Amino acid sequence: MGSISIREHIRWGTDALSEPTSTLVLTSPARHFVDIRVLRRESSTSPAPGFKRPSDEDFGTLPMDQLDWGFAGTSSSSKLARPDGSQVSHSVFHHWVDNRSKVPETICDEGDMFPQPDDTTLETGRMVNPATGIETDYEELWRDEEPSPTSVDGIACVVFRIQDDANGKRGQFLRLGQYAQGVLQAGDTYTAERWMWVQGQSKWKRLAKIGDNGAPSLENLLHTNDSLYKEGEQVETPSGIWTVVEVRG
Repeated sequence: MGSISIREHIRWGTDALSEPTSTLVLTSPARHFVDIRVLRRESSTSPAPGFKRPSDEDFGTLPMDQLDWGFAGTSSSSKLARPDGSQVSHSVFHHWVDNRSKVPETICDEGDMFPQPDDTTLETGRMVNPATGIETDYEELWRDEEPSPTSVDGIACVVFRIQDDANGKRGQFLRLGQYAQGVLQAGDTYTAERWMWVQGQSKWKRLAKIGDNGAPSLENLLHTNDSLYKEGEQVETPSGIWTVVEVRG
């Protein structure tokens, strides 16, 4: 049914564990993903006491410098043999839109995934540390949250894409269960949004909008009844015409 992954910490090289962001990754059954990492105003150097679920953090509207990273694309996983003969799950993330690059297709980050006894997953690999600009060993600890239904129709997953390369526009929006996230590049403007379903109020609540405050909201892609959507359908919104590329549930 896809996955809702929350990062608990990151470590660069031999640095101390920390979690300076609120990081949420939504992944669909067909492996579309949206990864948004919002910088907290006060970083936690001790990940356990500072751990918060995305539902605990309402960031409101933030300037672009509060977005550590916002990207989307597709991912794949395979089993790789290790020198000791054991196998490890190796994940590759192919970027399609990325706030750090005008040519996101050139970005392909990857890591090895190790399940932990407490049901978390430890990811290890190498990538460029944005603080130093140097490729560095890293580890990230991830905890999954179960998708929950927002209606009697059960758990839904819907993925939208928009592409107009002639005008520099690309975006991906993914709703899985109780969370939704989207990123949109429109020329020199970049927007990232995170939403949560409030069960008691039966409505969507925006937890963060990062980037141009005047840019159209992606709220029009949220619908109470996602069974209305069909793959291949086009949805016209103030931000442009989006195509439904995946529907599950």
